[in-house]
Amino acid sequence: MNARETWEFWLKDPYFDQETKAELRGIAEDEKEIEDRFYRDLEFGTGGLRGMIGAGTNRMNIYTVRKATQGLANFILKEQGGRTSVAIAYDSRNYSPEFADEAALCLAANGIRAYVFPSLRPTPMLSFALRELGCIAGIVVTASHNPREYNGYKVYWEDGAQITAPKDRQIIAEVNAVTDFSQVKTMGMEAAKQSGLYQIISKDIDDKYIEAIKSLVIHPEMLRGESGYLRIVYTPLHGTGRIPVRRILEELGFWQVYVVREQAAPDGNFPTVPYPNPEDKAAFSMALRLAREVDADLVLATDPDADRLGIYAKDTLTGEYVSFTGNMSGMLILEYILSQKKEMGTLPADGAVVTTIVSGKMSREITKEYQVELIETLTGFKYIGEQIRLFEQNRNHTFLFGYEESYGCLVGTHARDKDAVVAVMALCEAAAYYRKQGLTLCDQMRILYEKYGYFKEGLRTVTLKGKEGAAKIQSVMERIRGSVPEKIGEKCVLQFRDYREDVLKNFATGERTITGLPKSNVLYFELEDGAWCCIRPSGTEPKIKLYVGVKGSDEADAAGQLENLTKAVEELVCVS
Repeated sequence: MNARETWEFWLKDPYFDQETKAELRGIAEDEKEIEDRFYRDLEFGTGGLRGMIGAGTNRMNIYTVRKATQGLANFILKEQGGRTSVAIAYDSRNYSPEFADEAALCLAANGIRAYVFPSLRPTPMLSFALRELGCIAGIVVTASHNPREYNGYKVYWEDGAQITAPKDRQIIAEVNAVTDFSQVKTMGMEAAKQSGLYQIISKDIDDKYIEAIKSLVIHPEMLRGESGYLRIVYTPLHGTGRIPVRRILEELGFWQVYVVREQAAPDGNFPTVPYPNPEDKAAFSMALRLAREVDADLVLATDPDADRLGIYAKDTLTGEYVSFTGNMSGMLILEYILSQKKEMGTLPADGAVVTTIVSGKMSREITKEYQVELIETLTGFKYIGEQIRLFEQNRNHTFLFGYEESYGCLVGTHARDKDAVVAVMALCEAAAYYRKQGLTLCDQMRILYEKYGYFKEGLRTVTLKGKEGAAKIQSVMERIRGSVPEKIGEKCVLQFRDYREDVLKNFATGERTITGLPKSNVLYFELEDGAWCCIRPSGTEPKIKLYVGVKGSDEADAAGQLENLTKAVEELVCVS
């Protein structure tokens, strides 16, 4: 069926409720909208679903959630056989509780017990809970930092990390095999509860999670003396972070914490921000106003599912609040962990730090300084989580820290995904420690630049929505693939990596080898003078992302290089 025929089917079939049909009748004269909603099924990708909320096969709604869950249930039953269990969490977005319950009831109808949090929780708590409860899988209903129109559905496996190969492909195949909504099972809530197939997760899990984080503090005795002096402004951006972030800070003695009142309550409409993303400076406007009122040292923001942390810190040299990128905050935490463990004699000989290919490169210098191995993965924290599992299986490394440029990091192995709650703990401990030395985080960042080099990174994102946008993104990737440049701007290409084709080309020798990482639609250029760039379509949004990084002789040089290289990459891609 074409898009309009599918639209008509949804209007006529008694399976779909009247609210859905009323929404679809409202677009009867809008052929473009009908096409966009029905030209395809919402893709279940390697991490799950993400899309705009609404009626249609290409939207997030109870029917697409049930269909995805039926595919997951089919895979679990084939993989495990018999009754098993899945943990489910959800964030503050519109319809998140409803989607969580629809997933749970579909699982229950398939004989799979669903453990569901009684209210919204951060994504990392799902990663923690499913391992504590001995579940085979987990589901988080969230669209992370996307605009209010979106929601999503991420799948985790028994190790606590998002699904990776080969299970991601196997689950995708099962989801795609559900071609008819009549194949989808569900049952009533009361029947599911009475049969023990729908169970509420107890508060004990919250307590265990907080205790696991507190156990990661490096200098508890220092915190007892210093934490009370640090003034912190925090905003959960209407998301899930308020309760766990406040709790961990309070239990560690950070009592001067000021929460942005207007953004404290969970609200899927995100009424005070255009975009609930701590990477967006506009998201900090209220928090910065409060910070100036209370003369805060730190300003913190977590995204709706509290797996990303954004920060500003007051620079006492200028009196201004300075924004830290995800790479910068990651390096502050990394240097603190490695330097303090080395000083205490607890830095393991087999220690490892894990990051992604598009993250900042200062970590190469820091890990070299402390003789710790650095492992790079494809973009996506699930690959960092996968490395933790492999370390445990092979007993070849001790995980120390994982980070990615998009404001996500992980200290410890209590979770297998980025965790803004533990990031808050680690960053505030580091800030308290440096305060005792007479330093702000801005001072410490300057010290890192002087010690390791002036690394600077940037990201340019181009949104191309709809069927035409997806085709244009693919066309750009194929054009560059077919004619790889030898120079980008003024910088020569040293190596080119095409991760989809698993090819690494050395431009000096002409030698071709493999990348050594899983296949992915990513193009990466290693350039002269320590510069690099990377081009990749987003796996969860209708966007193409351009990552750029440089190393300068000083701050001004790095900024100039970054500006020039960014323009050159934009010209190469030529998308507007």
